[in-house]
Amino acid sequence: MVSPKQKIAKALESALEKQLSQEEILSMLEVPPQPEMGDFAFPCFKLSKILKKAPQEISAELSTKIKLPSMVSEAKIAGPYLNFFVKKDWAAKQAISAVLKQGDLYGFGKAGRGKKVMIEYSAPNTNKPLHVGHLRNDCIGMSIGNILEATGHKVTRANLVNDRGIHICKSMLAYKKWGKGKEPNKKSDHFVGDYYVLFNQKVKEDPSLEEEARFLLKKWENKDKETLALWKKMNAWAFKGFKETYKSFGTRFDVWLKESEFFDKAKPIIEDGLEKGVFFEDDNGAIVAGLEHHNIPNKVVLRSDGTSIYITNDLALTKHKFEHFKLDQAIWVVASEQNLYFQQLFKIFELLGFGWAGSCKHRSYGMVYLPEGKMKSREGTVVDADNLFEDMSALAAKEVKKRYPKLSKAELEKRAKAIALAAIKFYMLKVDEARDLQFNPKESLSFEGETGPYIQYTFARAKSILRKAKKPKKVDYSKLETDLEKQIVMLLYKFPQTVEKAALSLQPHLVSQHLIELATSFNSFYHSSRVLNAESEELANARLALVEAVAQVVKNGLNLLNIKPIEKM
Repeated sequence: MVSPKQKIAKALESALEKQLSQEEILSMLEVPPQPEMGDFAFPCFKLSKILKKAPQEISAELSTKIKLPSMVSEAKIAGPYLNFFVKKDWAAKQAISAVLKQGDLYGFGKAGRGKKVMIEYSAPNTNKPLHVGHLRNDCIGMSIGNILEATGHKVTRANLVNDRGIHICKSMLAYKKWGKGKEPNKKSDHFVGDYYVLFNQKVKEDPSLEEEARFLLKKWENKDKETLALWKKMNAWAFKGFKETYKSFGTRFDVWLKESEFFDKAKPIIEDGLEKGVFFEDDNGAIVAGLEHHNIPNKVVLRSDGTSIYITNDLALTKHKFEHFKLDQAIWVVASEQNLYFQQLFKIFELLGFGWAGSCKHRSYGMVYLPEGKMKSREGTVVDADNLFEDMSALAAKEVKKRYPKLSKAELEKRAKAIALAAIKFYMLKVDEARDLQFNPKESLSFEGETGPYIQYTFARAKSILRKAKKPKKVDYSKLETDLEKQIVMLLYKFPQTVEKAALSLQPHLVSQHLIELATSFNSFYHSSRVLNAESEELANARLALVEAVAQVVKNGLNLLNIKPIEKM
């Protein structure tokens, strides 16, 4: 597809008499927040310093000097911005042709070509099953991975399993005391999680259990055979359960990392930090990173008894990531309650002098709440991922059965599963990742509104039209004249820009919001315009091409969000 962005940049470069390069202008061009403001906007703030004029004066001068490319209808002054409007008939031909030609690759780009990125997400603890908070983490991690790949990045998806530490020892101690050698009598990670809850119930009656758990951790780090045997057995149960959940949810990883393999590899880094004065030993014997003079609280990196904590592991593991995988960037998908932790971690990398310190990125996201409030693992009030998925599938099956009572049991289950997954994933991804989210299961399953099933239904509706029609051989895109048709065309046209912006900002919700706009516009079009029985064959052909392009872009968008498009609901 011809890029009007590049044409506009070239025209601006000429009008500015090359005071800014085309590359600089391309990086400055923005997409306005509202369609009526134009398709591209050029801010004049940077030029204000160069030309010693007010931004508003510069935008006015540019509007008279610039020679507009043939596909641009006009350039309007908007204060310090110059807004450009692409011709709708040109966009229609370009967009629909490109969608139909590129198919499943439409929206893909090369912005990240050659860059190696590792994205770490999920990160479960082996003392409990995955819960609804992990599902949001997995949704964000998987979709960011897909979007980065779509923009040319070479992505490694990693799962760091927190398989050691005091919390793991608590479930081990409970099993050791009260498990009586039982084998799992339910899904194995749930079986392990029951003992973590049991420990937290028992410790209220007997606080000395806390000290016993710490002693068990010490025995584990000293490689006590009996302790290691119990740890391996319970970890195996946890891993087995995790993998079953991931398979059901469609979450995948290229690399599985274990904290137990890195917790003791940080000694050289600790020693180096002490020598450089980045770390110091406090009065209790703990090793601490001195960060207060950087306006960040100090951080313990090694306990006084020599046992490791999360940050000890991350010091060694991150170094391993960059050196072993030769990364250009490392991304952590972790909830916002760990924002301070990552500020501390990244500042430590910087102070230790690691060249890759600036290539670490925390993709923070908001907490997930239920209508009942915050979840607490130790009290057993968490909604487990498996239970949520089971309940959602049952609700979806009821909705499908209402509409299609004669479906076979196998087909009903297949559709219900796809719809339930779409409901969960889209609900997790439709709002700004930084915001806290209250997950409402029933609302997420609605076939109307901003939901996954609604987007799936849009795809199914478009495919239903296409099944009834012959593929047109010749299309006159100028026949698409209504406001709705032009609105849909521009959404198709801007989809690659949305994907690129989502990749640069690590914000999958931008793709979700684009799909909502496209689905809403298309369904309004569906109810107001005839396609198969249009007023003329030329109009029918143009509208069929539009419908086919919509189906393709919805499919591509859903795939980026790791949601399965289905042709029949």
